Formats: sequence, C-alpha cells, structure tokens
Amino acid sequence: MLMSSADKAAKLHYLPSSYRILRAGQHVVCAVSGVPIPLEELCYWSAEHQEAYATPEIATKRLLGER
Repeated sequence: MLMSSADKAAKLHYLPSSYRILRAGQHVVCAVSGVPIPLEELCYWSAEHQEAYATPEIATKRLLGER
C-alpha cells in the first residue's frame, strides 16, 4: 500500500520566524503533548530546541523549563 504525504508527519527545520520543510507531510507532532498539528495551523515552535508546540500555553511552559 502506498502512503501519501497526508499519512505521515512532515520534518521541518525551525527558524526564528519561519520554517523550512525537509520532508513533506501534512502535520508535525507537538513535542510536549504528542498531538498532531496540521502545518496550516502551526504557529508555535522553538528554533533553539527544534520543536513544535500545539498551543501558546504549552510553548510557554516548555520554554520556561516546565514539562
């Protein structure tokens, strides 16, 4: 069975105000909650940690060192 890019996570390189797609896909996974985040809804990430976050609250907690 062939898988389309809709079936797998994208791989991104996070930059300070944008990201570069390294492997095509439709979503990334939140580094803290494990929730899939559709690329068109991705707003929060850390270029330093190279991680995506599902919500601003999760991003803030992670960047303050909380898990």
